[in-house]
Amino acid sequence: MELPVLGQLSDFHLTNQNNEPVCLADLRGKVWVADIIFTRCPGPCAKMTRHLAELQSSLPATDAFRTVTLTSDPEYDTPPILKRYGEHFGADNRRWWFLTGDKKAIRELAVNDFKFVVVDKPAKDREVPDDLFIHSTFFMLVDGKGQVRGWIDGEKHVHAYFDSDDAATRAELVAAVRQLSKSNPT
Repeated sequence: MELPVLGQLSDFHLTNQNNEPVCLADLRGKVWVADIIFTRCPGPCAKMTRHLAELQSSLPATDAFRTVTLTSDPEYDTPPILKRYGEHFGADNRRWWFLTGDKKAIRELAVNDFKFVVVDKPAKDREVPDDLFIHSTFFMLVDGKGQVRGWIDGEKHVHAYFDSDDAATRAELVAAVRQLSKSNPT
């Protein structure tokens, strides 16, 4: 499978659910999958997190792979809240980091580097009180050099992300993680 390089991540400084600082260098040499959620989400976030839990359990528990979940709601999603959320979904705290921190830093990483959509939802447009954000519902793949990777399907179409809600695309993601883990570009 071809996995074209789509961009290079900028350095970042955030905090994981264990209240430990995390930066891009901490992920150097690791293949990782990223997404963005918020723990109070009344919509797709729990489903996305379940799919990442399935991904985590389908891959060997090696030090070469990580899952990274960013929060779009850092004012609420503190490390203890993210830790409880991750535990609810069976997240392995050593391999799956839920990141929070400065809202501007998260938005820059999410929007500028990953090209995630993250928009505060106006109160008048909320269907329920916790319907706080409009955000992307896809997964991004990152190699050991901090490069965002896409994929090319059998019909030679380039995809920049992996659809979190599509089982076939998630299977492509597992294959891509395995492929990059074998080559482990550091």
